Amino acid sequence: MPFNSASHPTAHSLSADQAYEALKSHDPRFDGKLFVGVTSTGIYCRPVCRVKLPKQANCRFFGNAAAAEQGGFRPCLRCRPELAPGLALSDSVRSLAHAGAHWIAQQIAQGQATSLPALAGHLGVSERHVRRIFDEVHGVSPLAWATTQRLLWAKRLLTDTDLGMAEVAQSSGFGSVRRFNAALAEHYHLTPSAIRRRERAAPDRGAANGSGAALLRLPWRPPYDAQAMQSFLAARPLAGVEAWAQERWWRTLRLHAAGQVHVGWLALSFDSVRGECRAEVSASLAPALGQVAQRLRHLLDVDTDTQAIDEALGQEALLPRLPGLRIPGCVDGFETTVRIILGQQITVAAACTLTARLVGRWGDAVQTPLSGLDKLFPSPEALLAASADEMGALGVIRTRTTAIKALAEAVLSQQLVLAPGQPLAPTLAALKALPGIGEWTAQLVALRVLAWPDAFPASDAGVLKALGGIKAPEALAKAQAWQPWRGYATLRLWHGLTLNPTRE
Repeated sequence: MPFNSASHPTAHSLSADQAYEALKSHDPRFDGKLFVGVTSTGIYCRPVCRVKLPKQANCRFFGNAAAAEQGGFRPCLRCRPELAPGLALSDSVRSLAHAGAHWIAQQIAQGQATSLPALAGHLGVSERHVRRIFDEVHGVSPLAWATTQRLLWAKRLLTDTDLGMAEVAQSSGFGSVRRFNAALAEHYHLTPSAIRRRERAAPDRGAANGSGAALLRLPWRPPYDAQAMQSFLAARPLAGVEAWAQERWWRTLRLHAAGQVHVGWLALSFDSVRGECRAEVSASLAPALGQVAQRLRHLLDVDTDTQAIDEALGQEALLPRLPGLRIPGCVDGFETTVRIILGQQITVAAACTLTARLVGRWGDAVQTPLSGLDKLFPSPEALLAASADEMGALGVIRTRTTAIKALAEAVLSQQLVLAPGQPLAPTLAALKALPGIGEWTAQLVALRVLAWPDAFPASDAGVLKALGGIKAPEALAKAQAWQPWRGYATLRLWHGLTLNPTRE
């Protein structure tokens, strides 16, 4: 009997026979949600792994890598479980446990230590409740989850970069090479040098074009509309900071890691055959590679399982049928919010032109391999120090200037944190308390910066045009039927205008 995954299941809802059928078919829809431990080898794999199919009697199935490792299995060096798609904040109604896992991933990506009190404080619940929901949803403790994620990230750095052992240990949050070596020996029975030697000859690892750049692989959860994502990025170029060239999307980036500022560039390409995005990342950003990976996953929305979304929105007559359409996120919350503010009541092209003037005036210089890609987006400090007259001379009206400077001050004082996973209501309330920021701006920030799948900018000109030229209250009423996926409905409406620009 063929295996049917139409009910949007997870490993927890599958019988052993169903899970084995998913393994036999190498179904990519279960990648990151189903792992198989093989008792005869002691190894656990992704369902897409192409090794010889093990006997069903030797298979043990898990919903996440941490549970597999807690069961005594080591990660496969061929399919590399660390490359599996992760959890999206919209994946499940069990959002608190997923938000906790997301926070742990962010801390590890930044090389920060994680602790149960800090996690409980972030979620606003007791430590006991955190332990309970992690055991209920993920089947492991928060400590076991964090340990697995830290080890898998370190394994990925060893495989895909030329970072030294001390840098890998620091970037993955172990604090010292000794602790790092001990953890690998205890959990994987391997040394860092053994992992690196084994993968040294692999074609996908290490430096790109001899430049010392690292190569990040970001597999997406299918289906994935790569063309729509490329079109969105290419339609919003920011001169000096972003460019579409050589069939890749390029941009510069400034990141903070371990108390230091790192600047550099990345070049992103889409490989639909292998079902992944590939990012070449400059050597200067290597100490912050965890942040780069996290931010690119958010930008490209690669972790979302769109099956339930496509089922919910696919029958709506007002929405184009675009399976696998994703919400473009961002790589810098402050930058994207500034660009949204500058885009108030003007066209996308005009907003890009206006933003480029700010980049030319206050953006720091940076070296890249691509001609014309030579600026960083202005920092909050630079825009806060800029005078209203200077901004006005560039065409930024007074209300936008006031809003940008207030935003920069709130970000620098940490009164406002613009990143996915932040609590929605207080973040939007703090944002709308700033002068010059209304509901349209807040909803777009919720959509692209905070990764809220139900955001809906009801007064957006593109949304209203796609709905036949109606008013915002009527659009809001129509959108009630699209909850909790109004953000994905918004993208469908925007792309519908691109597919049919004469639609009224």
